[in-house]
Amino acid sequence: MEVSVRDNNVDQALKVLKKKMQREGTFREMKRRRHYEKPSEMRQRKKAEAIRRTRKLARKQAQRELEGKS
Repeated sequence: MEVSVRDNNVDQALKVLKKKMQREGTFREMKRRRHYEKPSEMRQRKKAEAIRRTRKLARKQAQRELEGKS
């Protein structure tokens, strides 16, 4: 990942870097890797994440259908 510093504005470059890292999930990954995660815990977490994604997608689709009917 690369961020260019323009006009010696390090604060702006840092802000852009943090935003990019947040978007890519780097912070979440670093936090998750701080401690060892057992394979069974990993499966459980991934399953829960998949369920969360599916429910979120279903909510968005239901919202679109409601907006389309109005």
